[in-house]
Amino acid sequence: MKLSSINYLVGKGISSVWKNKMMSFASFCIMLVSLLMVGLSVLASININKIISGIEGKNEVIVIVKDGTADEAITALESSIKEIKNVDTVSFYSREEAWKSMIDDMSKEEKELFQYAEGDNPLPDTYKVSVKNIEKMADTTNRMSTLEGVESVKASNEFADVLISVRNIFSVIALAVIVALIIVCLVIISNTTRTSVFARRKEINIMKYVGATNKFIKIPFQIEGTIVGLIAAVAAFVLTMFVYRGAANLIQENYQILTILGIDSLYSFKDIIIPVGIAYLVAGAVIGAIGTTISTSKYVKV
Repeated sequence: MKLSSINYLVGKGISSVWKNKMMSFASFCIMLVSLLMVGLSVLASININKIISGIEGKNEVIVIVKDGTADEAITALESSIKEIKNVDTVSFYSREEAWKSMIDDMSKEEKELFQYAEGDNPLPDTYKVSVKNIEKMADTTNRMSTLEGVESVKASNEFADVLISVRNIFSVIALAVIVALIIVCLVIISNTTRTSVFARRKEINIMKYVGATNKFIKIPFQIEGTIVGLIAAVAAFVLTMFVYRGAANLIQENYQILTILGIDSLYSFKDIIIPVGIAYLVAGAVIGAIGTTISTSKYVKV
């Protein structure tokens, strides 16, 4: 295709946005709402996954060291634990630290009762271990229990199983909702675009009769749809930014349960601003172009 033809088709597509401003505005509104629905659903999904991951990260394994184990053996045990592939972090919690922590949590009367027992500390040395993948929790704890110097291993396997089930169920539900929203949005956008193309069917027929190819007819419509999609994407991105920041601030200020669970915060919008912006622009341009392509196919067959 010649450069002059390309310039003509691009100019035609851009001018059509303004010439058919009512239908362009209708398409813009539909795409804006559709992109918002899908975008906010995806953001909600990834944040809930982060919350679940944060809870998983607090699901520690306690490795109790055998009483009387030498310091060198305790150090060697730490190295052995770290060599297990699924282990993330390992921290030593001495019997002295455990005793002090227990005493600090006691009332004044209880402290007086236990102050003479410090020299006969019955608490064990322990390691607090966090794992990378709780789905491999059982295998990891079994390997730890076989290490030299380990008295026993304490882990909430039942809680880990519950978290795995919750995460899997949520992932399936979130995927189903997002796919359903995308399909519904594509259908609505396609129908809206079809209405816009139908209003100009005579123009298309005239172009066909004078020898214009299907590709030549479709390109201006595709450019028009792409432009409307990009404008809708920018508007959806701006609205998403304000809605997301407002919702995140509200949740973090009023729901202290997140802090109790050990979750520092939701994703900061500034950390995801680039991928979110790119996703909106690509989705808007692609959906706009595809919608017009599907809608014009019927009317170029004359």
